Amino acid sequence: MDLKKLIFCAFILFGNFLIAQSDTDQDPQPTTEQASLDPATVLWYNQPASKWEEALPVGNGRLGAMVYGKYGEEIIQFNEDTYYTGGPYNSVVKGGYKHLPEIQQLIFNGEPIKAHKLFGRTMMGYPVEQMKYQSMANLHLFFGNDSVENYRRSLDLKTGIVKDTYTVNNVNYTKEVFASAIDQTIAIRITADKPGSISFDAELRGVRNSAHSNYATDYFQMDGIGNGQLRLTGKSADYLGIEGKLKYEAQIKAYPDGGIMEMDDTILSIKNADAATLYFVAATNFVNYKDVSADQKARVAEVLTKLDQNTYSKIKEDALTDYKSYFDRVSLTLPTTPSSLLPTDERLTNAQNNPDPQLASLCYNFGRYLLISSSRPGTQPANLQGIWNNDMNPAWDSKYTTNINIQMNYWAVESGNLSELSEPLTTMIKELTDQGSQVAKEHYGASGWVFHQNTDLWRTAAPMDGPTWGTFTVGGAWLTTHMWEHYLYTQDEEYLKEIYPVMKGSVEFFMDFLVQYPGKDWLVTNPSNSPENPPEGKGYKYFYDEITGMYYFTTIAAGSTIDMQVLKDLFSYYGSASEILGKDADFAKKVLEARKRLVPSQIGKDGTLQEWTEDYGQMEKNHRHASHLYGLYPGKVISVNKTPELIEPVKKVLELRGDGASGWSRAWKTNLWARLGDGDRANKVFKGYLKEQCFPSLFAICARQFQVDGSLGVAAGITEMLLQSHEGYIDLLPALPSEWDNGHFDGVCARGGFELDFSWKNKALTSLEILSKAGLPCNLKTQKKIKVYSDGQQIQVKKLKNGIVGFKTTKGKTYTVAGL
Repeated sequence: MDLKKLIFCAFILFGNFLIAQSDTDQDPQPTTEQASLDPATVLWYNQPASKWEEALPVGNGRLGAMVYGKYGEEIIQFNEDTYYTGGPYNSVVKGGYKHLPEIQQLIFNGEPIKAHKLFGRTMMGYPVEQMKYQSMANLHLFFGNDSVENYRRSLDLKTGIVKDTYTVNNVNYTKEVFASAIDQTIAIRITADKPGSISFDAELRGVRNSAHSNYATDYFQMDGIGNGQLRLTGKSADYLGIEGKLKYEAQIKAYPDGGIMEMDDTILSIKNADAATLYFVAATNFVNYKDVSADQKARVAEVLTKLDQNTYSKIKEDALTDYKSYFDRVSLTLPTTPSSLLPTDERLTNAQNNPDPQLASLCYNFGRYLLISSSRPGTQPANLQGIWNNDMNPAWDSKYTTNINIQMNYWAVESGNLSELSEPLTTMIKELTDQGSQVAKEHYGASGWVFHQNTDLWRTAAPMDGPTWGTFTVGGAWLTTHMWEHYLYTQDEEYLKEIYPVMKGSVEFFMDFLVQYPGKDWLVTNPSNSPENPPEGKGYKYFYDEITGMYYFTTIAAGSTIDMQVLKDLFSYYGSASEILGKDADFAKKVLEARKRLVPSQIGKDGTLQEWTEDYGQMEKNHRHASHLYGLYPGKVISVNKTPELIEPVKKVLELRGDGASGWSRAWKTNLWARLGDGDRANKVFKGYLKEQCFPSLFAICARQFQVDGSLGVAAGITEMLLQSHEGYIDLLPALPSEWDNGHFDGVCARGGFELDFSWKNKALTSLEILSKAGLPCNLKTQKKIKVYSDGQQIQVKKLKNGIVGFKTTKGKTYTVAGL
């Protein structure tokens, strides 16, 4: 061998060594203890949370807590879902409809800024903002440990328990925190493996809210009462002229096992106990959005009395049984790699270069966990932060934003087999029709009801936050589509009868509100906007507002594409509901005729799907909203099968907007790419979300702020990659990412009242069982000649069209599909 060949071989060998060494560095080997933690259901870390957004959540739908897991001075921050500023109020401004024709004409004349200012002066609700969701209390536990060994904190999604463990002076300590919906408490249990080792001080502190310039006359009072009880009482703050009428009481009650318990003013001390249990209990005087006459003290006393009559082990057992009755309905497992066994914060970073499909399972399970913890029958719906907020002046008021955010919170509720948890959203929509009907009459001179882009605990429905946001008139219409989705998944006709008047009322408003577009036989909403994107065209520019002394842009327009898409869905769903229930056939016919006149989908000069009736440009080229793609997801106006001519224009929109932006925006894009059948692109967007828009706690980020919508939205996106049913048939693995070559998904639901268990290997289906909850025919997309069995008997399968087969089902029966 000559010298050149020797040098070449040596170079190759050295290069292979470097590659092997690099692979070793990037493919970490987990310890035995790490391998024991289920990477699909356990979040875990080797250090406490350094800030609130990194803390771990627990909740029972009404009470929420964020647990830092600190060993020196632990902090557990508490919320109660009705604690908002202000009290019952009405934001309707009478007589606004008198100015509507002038505003509409200004928009049609190409004078949007004049229309914007006139709308702001005459049609905005008052006060101009909603009330704010508030933080209730912080429990401080002083352990006095400067350093510890063997530290770990975790959230087990299978149980809903947050736990931290560590060693001090050869004593092993454990603190676990969970929320009980049965006993309406948040429980904290501290134990050690050596008797007499538990000593700490505790203080329950209120949160001051008068520092904000718009607040006035608030108070709270901290007290130590009785034996082992800390009490916090107070009232909500006044805000924007609305008197704070919510009164609250919160208590901590401690039960030590052995040792000594003492009270010094507001400090509770436990010394040399074998273990200690603390219960957090809280209530307000809120009854409903119009009534604050409840007795918060009596509510707390009732819960404490029940806790006194119970044991910790029974309270924990009941809480777990209740929680698992929801969580255990669905199981998703994807491939596990060495990266899957790392701490959660390290997994987020490592997954960018080393596949960790099981991280998607963890995010899916985390999304379901958040919904179970923040939205239970009888509670308030999950808001921008779910149920968790540590700020008296939170980002975007931590209220309900309805131009995408609260809708995203509930995208996965039906497919995730959690239908009951949509009840708070349904209740809120019904309550919005109260002021919504007043707004329809006074602001628009219309019948029915209308709701815009924001609301709060008090269910205001008028345009708020300025015309740039407030001219979004289809917020309520969009919400009603969630009601229809609930019906599609459950086939509950009694529910449909219940919500039919709400759907009809929304339709009635738009039948009055729609106007003809000049020069066309089109019907449009006017005013309208495409959230929260300013168009670039005649009359649109940044402008100076003399009143505020600030520069603004306007989004006001006529007939935004999202409006047209939402109304096409709403009118179609209403027509179907009318037919199913045998109601209002003549009116439904008029509605469906009006639907045909809504502006059709248009392709702009740049080849993208137009965002407005006019082919405006984009002032913000990479805008975070993809509003005009509502029709693809979550809507049903655009699809690969039914509108193939629109698919490339939709893809071009997504390419131009990019894969970036805020957490919820990436969650939306994950769903959109999944609907387009591109699993690898959906997974790429999802992984970018994990890298750049996700806290180590798996909570989503929006403009550096904490939100839950993205966390819940990616759960829907993960489902959408694995199962779709919006086209009238079940499509399995429609957008399977290459990395997810093996897996199983059990308990997931499809429209038509079906619950599925299925698995796949090497990207091909290997098993499928379908439970029919409603007894409807089941349509399934497959290229195989399948056989279907029920109770051991083969049943008839019919070929339909385009690779779709169908078979009849009986309610309550399970069907096994073979030949996949």
